[in-house]
Amino acid sequence: MRDPLFRMALVLGVLSAVGPFAIDMYLPALPQVAADLGTTEAGAALTLTSYFIVFGIAQMIYGPMADALGRKTPLVVGVAIFTAATVGAALAPTIGWLIAARAVQGLGAATLMAVPRAVIRDVATGPQAARVMSTIMIVIAVSPMLAPLTGSLVMAWGGWREIFAVLAVAALVSLALILFVLPETLAPEHRRPVSLAPMLSGARRLLTDRRFMGLTMIGGFGMASFFVFISSASFVYTRQYGLSPMGFSLAFAANAIGFFSASQFAGPMAQRYGMERVISLAITGFAAAMIALALIVWLGLDALPVVMAGLFLGNACLGLVMPTAMVMSLDPHPDIAGLASSLGGTFQMLTGGVMIALTGPFMDNSAASMVAAIALCAALAWRAAALSLPRLRLA
Repeated sequence: MRDPLFRMALVLGVLSAVGPFAIDMYLPALPQVAADLGTTEAGAALTLTSYFIVFGIAQMIYGPMADALGRKTPLVVGVAIFTAATVGAALAPTIGWLIAARAVQGLGAATLMAVPRAVIRDVATGPQAARVMSTIMIVIAVSPMLAPLTGSLVMAWGGWREIFAVLAVAALVSLALILFVLPETLAPEHRRPVSLAPMLSGARRLLTDRRFMGLTMIGGFGMASFFVFISSASFVYTRQYGLSPMGFSLAFAANAIGFFSASQFAGPMAQRYGMERVISLAITGFAAAMIALALIVWLGLDALPVVMAGLFLGNACLGLVMPTAMVMSLDPHPDIAGLASSLGGTFQMLTGGVMIALTGPFMDNSAASMVAAIALCAALAWRAAALSLPRLRLA
């Protein structure tokens, strides 16, 4: 990869990590938030749900904005909103205030999901784009390892409010990178004015594209497996296995290593074997690993090392699926890359939110319920591939 492209990938990776940090850094603090603000665990979990829902829907704003105004303007607007909301979250006197602040955080952070993917499509395609995406995945995948640990350290020094203070500083650093380091990648002559008719036409084109929707839902159910894990892992690890907040952070980080390691092979493997072959084998491996783990845990072999090993293997497969699916879904739509990125991101985030809502009533803070819900997401991802991408070899 050429050096300027690699440097851009690192900048985009740092920007893309802000959103995950806003989720994962906060996880060890959920029990403390519930105690300090006088709410239940379910009430504290709503601070995650509000973030996810708005984060997903808001991508539909930034995609068309990025196609009309260029890539940098929506990034600046979104990060400014995120920064203000983060300050508001740090000052929250009630759980309702915190839920609202987290929703506004999601509104701002959505730009860091929708726009970087369009930037990648501006500068690279095919296997080269997969390599750029995998470089970004280095930073994104490190986030689940470092964010909970950072959150635990901040809590040891201060508390959950100080976590948001640290996030506000990170947002200001991101704003500086956008303004002074990241170049504009969409030339004025290639911009498309925001207009309802072209948006509807572009959306109709994407929604009727079986390949785009299939790849989007593969990514959506893969993302949903992350959301299910995020929403339940802190309670499972601390209650069933008796881990401390720092112990939970280490266990959470270990489960991210599989994704991180495998994602680095996405580009080279796509170059050598083709992206379709890579995603077909990886999605099959993901489903097989998670269903097998669910059966093992159901049989009573639910020791922490067993659960962590199974999640490691499943996440390794998912590390190949996610960047490859993103690139394959955008490649055929260079003229509406922003809209395609935002629409795909919205579907993926909403799929995650719906899966949390559907599986939530059955979650009992046990490894069995958590793993079963993740296995369901994996099976649905495989089924989406089988139905929507029939030409792929799924074995």
